[in-house]
Amino acid sequence: MTAFFQSLGMNYEWAWFVATVAGILLIALPLMLAVAMIIYVDRKVWAAIALRRGPNVVGPFGLLQSFADGLKVFLQETIIPSAANKGLFLIAPIVTFTVALLAWAVIPFGPEAVLADINIGLLYVLAISSLGVYGVVVSGWASNSKYPFFSAMRAAAQMISYEVSIGFLLVCVILWAGTSNMNGIIEAQRGHGLGIVNGFFFNPLLFPIWVMFLISALAETARAPFDLTEAESELVAGYQTEYSSMSFALFWLGEYANVLLMCALNAILFFGGWLPPLNVDLIPWFDIPGWIWLFAKIFMFFFIFSWVKATVPRFRYDQLMRLGWKVFLPLSLLFIVLVSGWLMLTRYGVAA
Repeated sequence: MTAFFQSLGMNYEWAWFVATVAGILLIALPLMLAVAMIIYVDRKVWAAIALRRGPNVVGPFGLLQSFADGLKVFLQETIIPSAANKGLFLIAPIVTFTVALLAWAVIPFGPEAVLADINIGLLYVLAISSLGVYGVVVSGWASNSKYPFFSAMRAAAQMISYEVSIGFLLVCVILWAGTSNMNGIIEAQRGHGLGIVNGFFFNPLLFPIWVMFLISALAETARAPFDLTEAESELVAGYQTEYSSMSFALFWLGEYANVLLMCALNAILFFGGWLPPLNVDLIPWFDIPGWIWLFAKIFMFFFIFSWVKATVPRFRYDQLMRLGWKVFLPLSLLFIVLVSGWLMLTRYGVAA
């Protein structure tokens, strides 16, 4: 894209700057539209499972319901509690929303369609996603209210607990792919399953890792059955209790952008990302653009997220902590040993 703007007569510095801004907008604006639409899809899936109709009034098939909700919160008054720390109270949702967008800089939508194709892409995502907890903790503390503070403490413990397991699980993927570059990981999955299937999920050693990663992603994004930070029967609305108007909307946008990010990571790390499902030429798979395959896989995982939320009851907090520390952490460490041992025996020929 930089070369394109240079061809219009710009020098390299201005061409790079304009190309970078254009790339950011090409990711951020469709992402915001996607968030609006997946909220609609989320509600439709919940309704279908509960034998209800869901949004069906605003626009054809209720498609404009999310935009109507967005307009409603935009026109509402922003109320700040008198005892709150006003500066931190307003900064917290901005932090949550901004951090949710930053991680998308390294998500590849095609072989060349990525804003920042860096060698440590996966480590960048892990680092950025870990910053999201700051917005939640700051909002709970700045509200100067009992229930938001309890929710912030829960969120901090929950996200730290499952980030540890996610980190170890990602080490297994990096070991097998031999790189932490996102496109490199996708290319390592080409024909991985018997030379036909594109994806690490077909690997008997990596399939359990994907299952643990999917469950940890649900916990990391505080989705049901791990939505202890917003447990309405205990904490009203959790850390969002004192928020209204656009500050409340920013939390929602950040939450769903994070959910989409975790769906994208599931697709990229274990299901071939922008690659077609099968590595065969009998069907013209490769004539379909890579971003369509990636979006289809993201939608599949989002459906799983919605399905789980609509059907699985909420965990108790002790069950949540037990799963993270006593089950996933030992298992993730065990799989690091198994994966590295297998690679040393087969790929690097230690036995010889």
